[in-house]
Amino acid sequence: MGQSLARHPVLSEMPTFDKKSGDLRVVIETPKGSRNKYDYDPEYDCIELATVLPEGMIFPYDFGFLPSTLGEDGDPLDVLVLMDTSVVPGCVVRARLIGVIEATQKDDKDEEPIRNDRLIAVATHARSYAETRSLGDLRPHLVEEIKAFFVQYNQLRDREFKPLRDGAPQEAMELIEQGTAGFRNRKEG
Repeated sequence: MGQSLARHPVLSEMPTFDKKSGDLRVVIETPKGSRNKYDYDPEYDCIELATVLPEGMIFPYDFGFLPSTLGEDGDPLDVLVLMDTSVVPGCVVRARLIGVIEATQKDDKDEEPIRNDRLIAVATHARSYAETRSLGDLRPHLVEEIKAFFVQYNQLRDREFKPLRDGAPQEAMELIEQGTAGFRNRKEG
């Protein structure tokens, strides 16, 4: 009997939600505590080193993307996942959405800013965040610290990241629905 040569679907095209639980499926690119920033390359279905943060600067939580979504910036929607301990790049984590930091970003001083929101979720398996359902359930100042990280991180890459407002889980879910529709439209047309 011949061996199948069919290739598995790439991580960026997995279903956005787990069929059994309904949880989000987040592909982690950069783990908590890492100075290395990794990006997923869908053409080669691999994780690639994108940049190294300056000494003393690390990712505050695991950072990744929602597969089968498309943001205004042309990439899958970004997600910061809060959990007990970090996971390896390329790991798929089931998560519960707790909100969003709506933001704009621009890479060039002359260009118009585009939306580049940061969805915030907690890992379904995280014991420390088992009761967390919204941004308001987090410790005081944590959301402000996350915003400050992304502002500083982008400044060091000569980009401007401007937080606009914090959104509830329902508003974050609307962004995901728009992102999945955008992904389907791009794939079909």
